Amino acid sequence: MGAMLLGRARAAGLRVEGIDVPLTDQVLAAGCAGVDLAVICVPAAVFSEVITAVCPHLPPTAVLADITSVKEIPLRQMEKAWAGPVVGTHPLFGPQPDPDADQPVAIVPGANAAQEQVELAAGFFTALGCRVFGSSAEKHDKAMARIQNMNFITSVAYFALLSGQDDLLPFLTPSFRRRQNAARKMLTEDAHMFAGLFEANPYSYEAVRQYRQMLNLAAAGDIDLLCQRARWWWQDDPADKN
Repeated sequence: MGAMLLGRARAAGLRVEGIDVPLTDQVLAAGCAGVDLAVICVPAAVFSEVITAVCPHLPPTAVLADITSVKEIPLRQMEKAWAGPVVGTHPLFGPQPDPDADQPVAIVPGANAAQEQVELAAGFFTALGCRVFGSSAEKHDKAMARIQNMNFITSVAYFALLSGQDDLLPFLTPSFRRRQNAARKMLTEDAHMFAGLFEANPYSYEAVRQYRQMLNLAAAGDIDLLCQRARWWWQDDPADKN
């Protein structure tokens, strides 16, 4: 993500500097000199370690920002490590987005960020052609627990349930294969990352408990009720009304 954002920022004509590992004092001092906005693009598992190394080299007026998929914990970590303004961001797309697709970015102001500093962080993504919108950390994390984390945990649980059952292979349907193909990258390449995001989000287990209530309805035979609720996603689809 960092490399992608760096390349797009340069293409947009922004003055940007990229810093990669190893994060030595010499590299950090040169890369952080005079910056207005420092965007930390690292996994949540090493986030605290990285900002601890970066912050001593930032100018006092610099805005410290992140792009992690969880916001409450990183914001607290940034505010603990940095006395200056802090802004959380979350690009809701991956490192190879469809250039023609909507590319939303959530902007979450920290406690010490004034409006102009929030606008600086938001303006960075706007300059890249992204659509920005504001959110609180709690609202963001609750949403991601349901959208991102539940997508991961229900997929991994489903395929774990069916694993090792060779007798199922002759019965695979096109709908199953579509789900299998959709989950392939998430479960074979990115599972460690998604597991870390699930654990880092304080609302993940609440979402699991709510999902279990839906499964209880299924176990009780209330399939029609579940179908009615699920159709909310297509309520404005003309094809669904025909």
